[in-house]
Amino acid sequence: MTKRVLLGQFMHETNTFCQRLTDEAAFRGFYCHQDDTVLPALGNTENEVAGFADIARAEGWDLITPVATFATPGGPVTQRAWHAFGERILTAARESRTLDAVLLSLHGAMVLEDGSDGDARLVQELRAILGKDAVIAVTLDLHANLDPKMANDADIIVSYKTFPHVDMRETGRRAAGLLRGMLARPPVRARTLVRKPAMMTLPEGGRTDRDPMLGLMARAQTLADMHPAILDVSLNAGFCFADVPEIGPSVSVVHLGAAEIAEQIADTLCKAMWEERHASQEAVLTPQKAAKVATSHLAGEHDGPLVLADISDNPGDGAYADATALLAALLERGGSDILFGALHDPEAVLAAQAAGQGNMLALALGGKSDPAFGGGPLQVNALVEHLGDGRFICGGPMWKGVSQSAGPSALLRIDGIKVLVTSHATQALDLEIFRSNAVDPAAMRVVALKSTQHFRAAYASIASGIVLVDSGGLASPRLDRLEYRRVPRPVYPLDPS
Repeated sequence: MTKRVLLGQFMHETNTFCQRLTDEAAFRGFYCHQDDTVLPALGNTENEVAGFADIARAEGWDLITPVATFATPGGPVTQRAWHAFGERILTAARESRTLDAVLLSLHGAMVLEDGSDGDARLVQELRAILGKDAVIAVTLDLHANLDPKMANDADIIVSYKTFPHVDMRETGRRAAGLLRGMLARPPVRARTLVRKPAMMTLPEGGRTDRDPMLGLMARAQTLADMHPAILDVSLNAGFCFADVPEIGPSVSVVHLGAAEIAEQIADTLCKAMWEERHASQEAVLTPQKAAKVATSHLAGEHDGPLVLADISDNPGDGAYADATALLAALLERGGSDILFGALHDPEAVLAAQAAGQGNMLALALGGKSDPAFGGGPLQVNALVEHLGDGRFICGGPMWKGVSQSAGPSALLRIDGIKVLVTSHATQALDLEIFRSNAVDPAAMRVVALKSTQHFRAAYASIASGIVLVDSGGLASPRLDRLEYRRVPRPVYPLDPS
């Protein structure tokens, strides 16, 4: 008999310190597909939905696809957005004929306006609608702040194993593959066990291109391979820019009736995470020191651009993406063939549109969200080199084939620096965000962008060097600037030990 499976995606990573709420428009502006448009839009991309679809097609499942949507990280998700998308998934569950299973793509760090866990709420309400028989499988981002109680309602919980996240489709396949096994072998049912160490995050956000996360992932796989009843072991690095009770890293173990073994594995890995809390991290420079390095780079001959990554103003961490400290330092130093972006400033885009392509304008650029985080507006004279609609299709390893939008955009030239300004806060993790606005990062001498780690997936192959920068943005690793009130205490690093 054909299995009926509900497939949904509702993803957001919430920075509770960000004052810019995430509303319905934020999801629709980035990408939002509903009903019959979901699979045509995402079914052949590097996205969890495509991984779900790969297995579903092979098994001949009847899929119900109410919505697949994602918004750039930012402030809490509004109730209106929740009802537009979360409630749409719940309504589909209520209205569908008997469902055998659910495949759900979540982030794992969604926080609603009232401070509640949006991901846990969605899974809990789905379970209440569907009863105990339907199997619920959930995929999460590696930066999930996973509440262990989600495992009371979701049978299968698996997460990305890479950062940059280049295994989204594979994670979808993994979850759907486990689901396939559950549908084929009743009454045996998978269960997930979750454990958390008393930490807020792992070193460097759990980047998987170097230790300690590289070693932790290898150890997790070794432990999983030792026991046939262990189906999956996932490590989450947590998301530290959220003042929530469920904050921090976690280990989730999917097992077949092997709770004791799963608990041993989870406890072993939690201890290993804790022991790595003081691991060395890549150097992070001030804007002034980074600009000095850029000046030296411009004076030499290099194969590829120097990439300056402002990790503190990364919209992928919910920062405002309009910090100006690094741009100011580069302008002060001077030089040409420098690209900067993407800077979030809708007012500046409107001003550029009014001036028109090929014309000069004077404007206050950036720094409008909160000058305390990365500097205030810069008074500049700029040439409008290009105006665009901000739409592009990702061409790099992360999200390849996914269409997204940075909103109406303007490429400005200020002295020797080209600055991409966007209407939506959008992480410049893909080359196409610049190329769609008439500039090729690979042809520049210096590229200064706002990203923590994801940029490496597309930029590492073209860069002659990478320098990390802290301009004082909202996502600065200096967590002592933020006031946490709801996290459980003691917790590292707020309570060093």
